[in-house]
Amino acid sequence: MKPAKRAHTLLAVNGGSSSIRFALFECGGRIARIMDGKVDRIGLPGTRLEYRDLILGRKGAVPMPGAPVDSLLSWLEKQPSFAPVSAVGHRIVQGMGRSEPGRVTPQLVRELRRNTPFDPDHLPREIELIQAFGKRHPRLPQVACFDTAFHRDMPRVARVLAIPHRYQGQGLVRYGFHGLSYSFLMEELGRVAGRAAARGRVILAHLGSGASLAAVSGGKSRDTSMGFTPAAGLVMGTRSGDLDPGVAGFLAQREGMTPARFQEMVNHQSGLLGVSGTSSDMRDLVARSRRDARAAEAVDLFCYQATKWIGAYAAALGGVDTLVFSGGIGENAPDIRGRICRGLGFLGIRIDRRRNAGNAALISTAAGAVAVRVIRTDEEMMIARSVVRVLGLGKTLTTS
Repeated sequence: MKPAKRAHTLLAVNGGSSSIRFALFECGGRIARIMDGKVDRIGLPGTRLEYRDLILGRKGAVPMPGAPVDSLLSWLEKQPSFAPVSAVGHRIVQGMGRSEPGRVTPQLVRELRRNTPFDPDHLPREIELIQAFGKRHPRLPQVACFDTAFHRDMPRVARVLAIPHRYQGQGLVRYGFHGLSYSFLMEELGRVAGRAAARGRVILAHLGSGASLAAVSGGKSRDTSMGFTPAAGLVMGTRSGDLDPGVAGFLAQREGMTPARFQEMVNHQSGLLGVSGTSSDMRDLVARSRRDARAAEAVDLFCYQATKWIGAYAAALGGVDTLVFSGGIGENAPDIRGRICRGLGFLGIRIDRRRNAGNAALISTAAGAVAVRVIRTDEEMMIARSVVRVLGLGKTLTTS
């Protein structure tokens, strides 16, 4: 008789610039989420942790006084589900040239520190989380999962920035982000639609507070809307998306705006918030749009740009077989999906209104040449899967 496979409990940590998401997974014969939560509004009054315990069927919220990382670890250590944790996986937004997840070592931490100028919004918090776990639980293996890895093999023509060639050697290229989400979506697409669909011409639309699109064929990223930083591409909640570089020079001359102030503006004061003047949340803007012209304009701009990017990627791929919506907006806003797809009939994209309104998994009509799907993304699950692979915790695990 073969010995029973030992169960492991894994912690996935997703550190952002103003929030930290986490999830606990039990990994035995399958990978199953048992708890998740989020520390929100970091750096602002009222920072608190919201959590769901899926085993006990309860949820709640607690204030997070003091340093958010230490407060989170202290809270986790008091949870019964944390006691058996055997590994921690971290989302690392900027992986530079790395194409695979890897075990955290002192050398890797030094590398991440050197890379901080490429991502000052995310890497400091991610390094802080790694070091905090290392200090308090030194024997706990940690794995770094890189958000840029999915796009590492993009064709050179999609990676090059049209600036003097010497800057490429300094790392100024298009990296692309949301890679953990895209990796998860491609695995799920293969599961629900088959290998042939996942190997076809696919456009992935991760639409949330951070928003991007990716063009994929043969299971590989061919292009993506985010670039050297996550601020590029589609208009987002507080990020500008693509912007004429002349704006920076104009504001420096007219208002004396410093580079740091400009970065603050394009990352935290622009996008839907900047256009509307009221909110970065699409739900708020849709509710206001009938009586607020600026809110309506922000919604129009978001939908217009998403439609434009989909059309561009259909051209880059030589057509499209599958369009996938994901992210908070992509998964939960049927009106926005409908508006984005309304002008794409020439590509064979046709939406079934009833199925779209119900957030069905497949929202295209039978007559449409393109399968339009809604897939709920799960970056933390992708982190857990990566930890299992890197540490060799089980070759026959399935996912619930």
